[in-house]
Amino acid sequence: MQRTTALVPLGLLSAAVTASLVGASPATINASEEVVVPTEVSALPDGTSVPTGAIEAPASVSTGDVVAAGLRGKNAQRVVATASNSDIPSAALAAYQRAETVINEADKSCNVTWQLIAAIGRVESDHGRYGGNVLDDDGVARPGIYGIALNGKRGTALIRDTDAGQFDKDTTYDRAIGPMQFIPSTWSVVGVDADGDGQRDPQDVDDAALGTAVYLCSGDDDLSTTAGQETAVFRYNNSDEYVDLVLSIMDAYMSGDYTSVPTNTLAAATFAPDPTYTPPKPPKPTKAPQPSGSQQGTGSAAPAPAPAPEPAPEPQPTAPAGPVGGGNGGSGGGLGIPGAPTPTLPALPSTSVSVVDEVLSYAQAVLQCTLDGYVDNILSSTDPFDKCVNGYMGK
Repeated sequence: MQRTTALVPLGLLSAAVTASLVGASPATINASEEVVVPTEVSALPDGTSVPTGAIEAPASVSTGDVVAAGLRGKNAQRVVATASNSDIPSAALAAYQRAETVINEADKSCNVTWQLIAAIGRVESDHGRYGGNVLDDDGVARPGIYGIALNGKRGTALIRDTDAGQFDKDTTYDRAIGPMQFIPSTWSVVGVDADGDGQRDPQDVDDAALGTAVYLCSGDDDLSTTAGQETAVFRYNNSDEYVDLVLSIMDAYMSGDYTSVPTNTLAAATFAPDPTYTPPKPPKPTKAPQPSGSQQGTGSAAPAPAPAPEPAPEPQPTAPAGPVGGGNGGSGGGLGIPGAPTPTLPALPSTSVSVVDEVLSYAQAVLQCTLDGYVDNILSSTDPFDKCVNGYMGK
């Protein structure tokens, strides 16, 4: 059963934007088939409407062994695995979401999602960024996205010029155009002015995204179902590999976040350093008095205020009055030599997480025992160093 559905202007949905679908006359391609324009019902004063029958002529075509130019030579599985909403330019994301709102208001049985429209945009042109293009503040691809000539060579379809070069700047053969890579003859059927600027521009991601939505929603398919999605996307591009790739990216977008990157950004997660920033100078370390000579494990030696009268016996660890993380340090002289000052680490604040506090306390105990002059014997777990650590840990 065919649908008779009027497209509500976008101005009724948003005070900022209007959308209109202008009825188009049939266009033909000088190849093997004619573009058939489905019957339309002009229910609005301006004559806009959604086609009541499915548009069978493809919107885009794959060339040779390349599924779509938007892959930029990347492996299809990698493109799916790395698909993220956070890599969609903000102008493109807004266009996809607007297209969903407008078309589903006009055709309540279509149920297309913006993620499906976005997946086509990713495959066709990497959201308007193919070939060094960027979307400007109005969402127009600059300098413009044009596919290779569809001249029947190198695995391409043969489609002779249908637009006198108006859209694709080629008066001999047709070329796919814009962020959604429409064939000019198909754009003449579904082209829309989605942003109210008075132009139906296939290089404008607003117009192109809504044109894609109109194409997908032509006919009777329910695009909330997998079967409906497969049928509609296959009409858009007659390639099973294309269909699988688009639906896989759609699924990735469905499970992702809803952020975007700036419109003129080529990729997400790109940060530029502040050229005016100057890092602060680190404070100069203060040197604690140290005994003359050197001792293993101390790192450096400094003159002591007064030499020890005679060598002191190796000190034994003495447990502090409280845990290392909460207060007291060790005992005895610095580096185990009586009379030398002992650097004492400040108390660690509690994190209220027992595992974290224990790790921090252990690290401080190891450092304090090193400052006390103990050297760890890695071949023994009961040497004086380990006893010192256990003492500070209260074990």
